[in-house]
Amino acid sequence: MCGIYGYIGSKSAHEVITDGLKRLDYRGYDSWGVAVMNEKDIEVTKDVGLVKSIEETAAKHSHIGIGHTRWATHGAVTVLNAHPHLSTDKTFTLAQNGIVENFKELKDDLVKKGYKFESQTDTEVIVRLIEEEMKTLPNIHDAIIKTFRKLTGRNTIIVLTHKGEIIAARNGSPLVIGQNSKTSEMYVSSDTLSFAPYVDEILVMENMQIVYLTENKIKAHDMAKGTDFDPQFEKLDVKNSIVDKAGYEHYMLKEIHETPESISAILHSNTEKYLSLAGLLKTSRTVYTMGSGSAGVAAAQIAFYLRQNSKLNAISLIGAEAQEYFPLFTKDDVIIVPSQSGETADVLEVLEVIKKKGTHIVSYVNMPGSMITRMSEIGFLAEAGPEVCVMSTKVFTSQIAWGYYVSKYIMGNKDLGEKELITLTKTMKGYLEDKKNHDALIELAKMLKEKHDIFLLGKYQNFAVMHEGMIKLIEGTYKHAHALPAGDLKHYAITLIEQGVPVIAVYGDDIANSDIENSISQVKARGATVIGVGPIRHGNLDHFLRIPNTGETQAIMNIIPLQLLAYYLAKELGNSIDKPRNIAKSVTVK
Repeated sequence: MCGIYGYIGSKSAHEVITDGLKRLDYRGYDSWGVAVMNEKDIEVTKDVGLVKSIEETAAKHSHIGIGHTRWATHGAVTVLNAHPHLSTDKTFTLAQNGIVENFKELKDDLVKKGYKFESQTDTEVIVRLIEEEMKTLPNIHDAIIKTFRKLTGRNTIIVLTHKGEIIAARNGSPLVIGQNSKTSEMYVSSDTLSFAPYVDEILVMENMQIVYLTENKIKAHDMAKGTDFDPQFEKLDVKNSIVDKAGYEHYMLKEIHETPESISAILHSNTEKYLSLAGLLKTSRTVYTMGSGSAGVAAAQIAFYLRQNSKLNAISLIGAEAQEYFPLFTKDDVIIVPSQSGETADVLEVLEVIKKKGTHIVSYVNMPGSMITRMSEIGFLAEAGPEVCVMSTKVFTSQIAWGYYVSKYIMGNKDLGEKELITLTKTMKGYLEDKKNHDALIELAKMLKEKHDIFLLGKYQNFAVMHEGMIKLIEGTYKHAHALPAGDLKHYAITLIEQGVPVIAVYGDDIANSDIENSISQVKARGATVIGVGPIRHGNLDHFLRIPNTGETQAIMNIIPLQLLAYYLAKELGNSIDKPRNIAKSVTVK
């Protein structure tokens, strides 16, 4: 959660950082702040809500500064709790991404020593602790290192000093340095895409590393080893880093429309990687797939395709609930990890454990230079382009399409897999461009607007997909949505079905349709309003959304109307679509 940003260069630091924070606010948008050098002083601007530009001030002419966009963990959403936090003597200011798990003990000790706290944040504890260490240490560098070693939890910090220096340290939460080799500008950020249009080289920081940046100069130190090291930048190759709505009203709608292109990018991936992956999966004992949130649903769908098409022993896990599997992981197993950010905290904690056991790690990530990618034996880059809306759409669909392609590839059916995905993208593009399909969904959204509960039924290839439909409805509409297997309906959830309750039945042209029809009959008998989603109309439906038949990839096609329904219903309700309340896109803390 939270996003940090820093800049040293020739441009207005405040403008550059403000723009960068707008590209980072998917990580949190409760409040924000910018600190820049104003002659020899540090000037801090903070506010609650979305990042916005400031009026003309002396600070706008500064060329060095740091910024932060916040997802609140400790302390209410107030200007006082917003980052960056100034030191008592105003010689430095600090912002943080993470959680100091031992902040209470540290704070209690500092209070006993006479320190007073203005905010409710754990971040201010880091500031005061640095102040305490500076009493006995020769410089702020040593004080930050000693302080950082005392923090428990996943934390990354960025510091601006009154001498015009930016200091950044990482442990767990992401940290990337970017530089433009032609202009000598340097950037610091929580992700690569936030500064990708302006740099040509990046340095991805590892845990317990710290950098010191001044104009045209960078020094790096490994806190774990206690030694300096020569920072090795790598070339940045991002095909699409443009962030704009391209005429769409919201990023979510634009990104749904970009889904066919994100799927097409799969077919241009490195062939050698697929050959290596095929060999690895064929010789594995167990294939685990793992993710969190929408990526957890994608992991389940990938596991389905590996079982169905490749006949592999594939088991899907949720990152936060994988601990009981720790004793079962071996060097003969493979774990496949789909992720948008590549920095999900609970997933990384699992990978850190199983990597020591020799389990093979494979990833499919949309963020270049992410930690999950760097921990992987084989890492695939989604190349779906920036996904700004907090609700994942095109990246989720890319993940499950990739899983389908892998399942065909390893069985020697590469050409068939490519053919099916090409057909899917063409069909999907046609569906998205047909105004009649959007009109039908808008009318359905108007009908659902007054409903509090929405149930979704699915089975077989649509079992995971209807869960993703549930997630999108919850995220976008703040309504109660409940997804359940069609065959399990009569065991418990049918007690909740009564007159007028909407039930969305998701199906394809496959063996599962008889169970879907039975479930439709059962809920209709109890007064439910049933909405069918699929290529052929089944059962006694009140509403039917006809989706083109794409055969084996029907589940991938079916997710599009569910995403669009969540979008149009959120819009009908007047909700914040691209930035739903209380959630952030990249969950880098537990």
